[in-house]
Amino acid sequence: QVQLVESGGGLVQPGGSLRLSCATSGIIFSTYRMGWYRQAPGKQREFVAVISSGGATNYRDSVKGRFTISRDNAKNTVYLQMSSVNPEDTAVYYCHADKWPPVPREPDYWGKGTLVTVSS
Repeated sequence: QVQLVESGGGLVQPGGSLRLSCATSGIIFSTYRMGWYRQAPGKQREFVAVISSGGATNYRDSVKGRFTISRDNAKNTVYLQMSSVNPEDTAVYYCHADKWPPVPREPDYWGKGTLVTVSS
């Protein structure tokens, strides 16, 4: 059974920092591309950051220079270090795992999310 479990969300003040974690089980973690997505109230889910199985990263423009995605293959965990947060970062943050390039009939996986609220 595949599980992706996010943690680390909470209330943070504007300009503050937070680190999200996503612990996985049931997959060969090192072979998966891992990503973070977010969904703000009343909005569609959007891409935040991704890290390939080889460690290459990519970010949405609005978080470049503020967020850092990383992975620890020994711990089967992916992280999102968030810095200089602002209220527009308020959202439920979801962890995602997939194969890239896509593999036919290979499913992707989502966590249940962790809420990040940026407010003073």
